[in-house]
Amino acid sequence: MAKARKDNKGRALRKGESQRTEDMRYMYTYTDPYGKRRYIYANDLRTLREKEDKLLKDQLDGLDVYAAGNADLNFVFDRYISTKTDLRKTTYTNYKYMYDHFVRAEFGKRKIGEIKYSDVLYFYYHLLNEKNLQINTLETIHTVLHPTFQLAVRDAIIRVNPSDGAMAQVKKKPGRNHGVRHALSLEQQRAFMEYTRNNPIYCHWAPLFTVLLGTGGRIGEIIGLRWQDLDFENRTISINHSVVYYPMDGAKKRRSVLQVSLPKTEAGIRVIPMMGAVYDAFQEEHEAQKENGFNCTEIDGMTGFVFCNRFGNVHNPQTVNRTIRRISENYNAEEVLKAKREKRQPIILPHFSCHHLRHTFCTRFCEQETNIKVIQSIMGHANIETTMDIYAEVTDMKKTESMKNLAQKYDVF
Repeated sequence: MAKARKDNKGRALRKGESQRTEDMRYMYTYTDPYGKRRYIYANDLRTLREKEDKLLKDQLDGLDVYAAGNADLNFVFDRYISTKTDLRKTTYTNYKYMYDHFVRAEFGKRKIGEIKYSDVLYFYYHLLNEKNLQINTLETIHTVLHPTFQLAVRDAIIRVNPSDGAMAQVKKKPGRNHGVRHALSLEQQRAFMEYTRNNPIYCHWAPLFTVLLGTGGRIGEIIGLRWQDLDFENRTISINHSVVYYPMDGAKKRRSVLQVSLPKTEAGIRVIPMMGAVYDAFQEEHEAQKENGFNCTEIDGMTGFVFCNRFGNVHNPQTVNRTIRRISENYNAEEVLKAKREKRQPIILPHFSCHHLRHTFCTRFCEQETNIKVIQSIMGHANIETTMDIYAEVTDMKKTESMKNLAQKYDVF
């Protein structure tokens, strides 16, 4: 029979209990329901065992409450997210942030067994109308909530998933912007690039915007490009990683740090041919950095990034978006006055972001290319339906344009 372990006072210690030699503190080691090793500490054995008893009671109570359907949504979400060990760290932290920021404080306190389909629907409309969330942000929240409810269904805590069909119903509402990012027109695209290139304040941004508009790359993929990812001889660009800002765990405010990540999907790893304008933009950026200094950032062991800000670091996507807004506002103000002097209609730039430049590239590509699979490959779309949606939108516009052209030549009416 194994000899029982004892503390320094000769008292027998239970399984999982121990006493540290360095400071004589007592420790209880256990494994939580998710297989993670945890520790409890106390200065004396009596306090340690009180903590053990409380831990056991909390665990049993929590499971009883869950099994009875009386646990709140927060309990189920925490249970669900702890099982998602396959998520990328950036995705995991984003899901946690979205839930904690928009769900936990109010809707998350509802009992899981009492939440109905209409409750979810009203909650979604509340986020859209009262919190002024964009539809794509709401879709991220739905991406988190739906599997949380589904876990409770599979555990036989609830019979049906109350979020089933809720997102589709929201999207049916007439007149709502469903999150479709409309491309810049060809006139707007040219106006934006010409103004940027010829403006002494913003001209240094022209290479970055040229590459975004000439590749359709996501902003994280483009600011993460390294010189070694560029093959100037064969004029190709290897997209094999992305640089993203992700929120730090445990931070009260959403403080973010840079991290290298693989593209969102396997389809995101791709090679993009380098158009002439893009080749020239890279050469222009290289010459500028030869004079002003190259990017000195190191992220997760990676160096040699192509684009850099005035401090020699990798760009922050939000800074790029703010710059686009400043350029657009300055351009619009000047364009209105110029058009008035020239007695013509001004070409006004809408409010847009980096991702609209990706959508604009895809639109221009769809206007020229009919092979959907080629477009999907270049864009790195995991789901061909995403490509088809943009292609269908472009086809509708081209159809209207073709009919107008036909009408001008049709003189029988």
